[in-house]
Amino acid sequence: MPQERDDSYGLAPESSKKERPAPLLPYEPADPVSCRPRIGLIGCGGISIQHLRAYRDAGYEVVMLCDRTESKADELRRKFYPRARTSTDFRDVLKRDDIDVVDLAAQPGDRAAMYGPAIEAGKHILSQKPFVTDLDFGLRVAETAHRRGVLLAVNQNGRWAPHWSWIRAAISQGLLGDVTSVRTAVNWDHNWVAGSVFETMHSLILYDFGIHWFDIVSCFMGTRRPLRVHASAARAPSQRVRPPLLSQAIVEYDDAQAALVFDANTLFGEQDSTFVAGTRGTAESTGPSLNRQEVTFSTAEGRSRPSLRGAWFPDGFHGTMGELLRAIEEKREPTNNALDNIRSLELCFAAVASAASHEPVTPGTVRKLQD
Repeated sequence: MPQERDDSYGLAPESSKKERPAPLLPYEPADPVSCRPRIGLIGCGGISIQHLRAYRDAGYEVVMLCDRTESKADELRRKFYPRARTSTDFRDVLKRDDIDVVDLAAQPGDRAAMYGPAIEAGKHILSQKPFVTDLDFGLRVAETAHRRGVLLAVNQNGRWAPHWSWIRAAISQGLLGDVTSVRTAVNWDHNWVAGSVFETMHSLILYDFGIHWFDIVSCFMGTRRPLRVHASAARAPSQRVRPPLLSQAIVEYDDAQAALVFDANTLFGEQDSTFVAGTRGTAESTGPSLNRQEVTFSTAEGRSRPSLRGAWFPDGFHGTMGELLRAIEEKREPTNNALDNIRSLELCFAAVASAASHEPVTPGTVRKLQD
């Protein structure tokens, strides 16, 4: 008697449909064991609330907050760290001998002028993403930090979103085998940027937002080198902001592929999904938002659904700082180091250039953001 076909795509072994316990994987943020370096925050814009909430909940000590607008720094000080000091000059943070780590949460143009003084002051750095707009400048910053014994990490907080972190761990432990395909699609409403500085970024979706997705593709693909990126960007008929809110990118590898789709003008029924296929298994994550995701892991032995704790906001921010603090304690490079992040930016910059030229672009050949 012939086997029953599953959804008309082919023969599916009955064992692959069995529900099995999910593997226990180390996906949650981890803290240093024996030390708690003191932190200075530079830049008190909207996203810094997530930084401070994560640090407070993790028991990290922030002793100084800095912003050019003093009222912003003071408001966050009162809310999260009442005993901290405030300043309007980032150099005041660098002068303090009791500050070991600076969280550079300023805008990219402002951060570029802060890396050198922070490294010179011997402060370990967690840089907000995107790290730089010029890859050669980023390399020089990373090399200078290495020579001075300063650890430089990038706040790619999406890596520690529970669903992506679990999938990263599954790939790292070989549970998916060799990754052959990654597909991500995110549908949400980004019209909230109207009237803000973000509305001035033509490549807002592929660059400022999309860097999280290019970064996670780089993580999932490991040491594979991308060959070409094909990308596009378009305006949605009903969007209310200037930057194009519809973007997509295809990444080619010798023996793998990745597809990223962004619809930032989804006004109803938002959805975010990730699908990773490997030679031994697949991992799928889907949900209505970045913070609400369910993961399904499938192999020939069956299917499992890990029960995950936490959410991207604020646990992702706990993860990035925690990794830097652990690297300081363990005297090693953080996994979210600047050189590793440049690989993600190469993908991102290639996508931005491809969307502008309507031609495929080789990652690494575009050294500066073309916005």
